[in-house]
Amino acid sequence: MSEERIQSFEAFWPYYVGEHRLPSCRGVHYLGSIAAPSVLIAALVTQTWWLAVLFPVFGYGPAWVGHFIIEKNRPATFTYPVWSLMADYKMLGLAVRGKMAAEVTRLYGSPRPAPDAPLLA
Repeated sequence: MSEERIQSFEAFWPYYVGEHRLPSCRGVHYLGSIAAPSVLIAALVTQTWWLAVLFPVFGYGPAWVGHFIIEKNRPATFTYPVWSLMADYKMLGLAVRGKMAAEVTRLYGSPRPAPDAPLLA
């Protein structure tokens, strides 16, 4: 039997955070979330159009390393691409403000919860 699909971004967010429990995974996501639009902007500003081809490599590459190698889970973008993109930037925004570890703790009880730690909130 297949799992029930998440129906809102509000319900998706705790799931997303649970798939990004390790700070190193979140770190490579931040790298991709900054690098991908930077490459796109560079392509536009310099009119070096071949750089635009690198946009998904810079965006998804670090994130997939974070999932497949660090977290050892499946990227949520395969199932929820729009919400995953939104959550990437929500996570980055919280990190820039120094609040992401607190968000992980709020939802899972620790800034670095175990893979089987239950959702608290």
